[in-house]
Amino acid sequence: MAEYQYKGMEIIVPDNDREHQGYFEAARERRLVVQRCSDCGKLRWEPGTACPWCTSLTWEWHQVSGKGTIYSYQIVTHPIQPGFSDWVPYPVVLVELDEQRGEPTEDEALRIVANLLDDQNEPEKEENVAIGKRVEVVFVDASEDFTIPQFRLLDETPGAPLWQFQAT
Repeated sequence: MAEYQYKGMEIIVPDNDREHQGYFEAARERRLVVQRCSDCGKLRWEPGTACPWCTSLTWEWHQVSGKGTIYSYQIVTHPIQPGFSDWVPYPVVLVELDEQRGEPTEDEALRIVANLLDDQNEPEKEENVAIGKRVEVVFVDASEDFTIPQFRLLDETPGAPLWQFQAT
């Protein structure tokens, strides 16, 4: 069993957790991977035993570009985990990766949740976060043997109009 510390919190990845182990191994190598079904070829995130599209139990890790678009986001103002209390407020983003857009249907795609960071690996400012903004993966070393994929804004023109919550 692998045990890691991140922001004062213990993260445990059991030795028999093949659904997440390869993900974190690839992250240490600065690669973002997702599962790809060996039968239907669809990519998926969150890791799991069976393909949600065809129920196949066979899969492999597949490297993706790590680029995508903010599909949705939330600004956390009350952290549940004490380790994040010094970050409040901070953005958590749902990123639609460039791979497999509009598949298996127009309303579904390959999406992953992570924190949105600035160039100093601190939380991105709320006013900079918007649905439709382009992002890329960055890798944050929580310790010398544990790396966590997060996202950072890209200086690319979004493909669609941006949307941002306007507080009243």
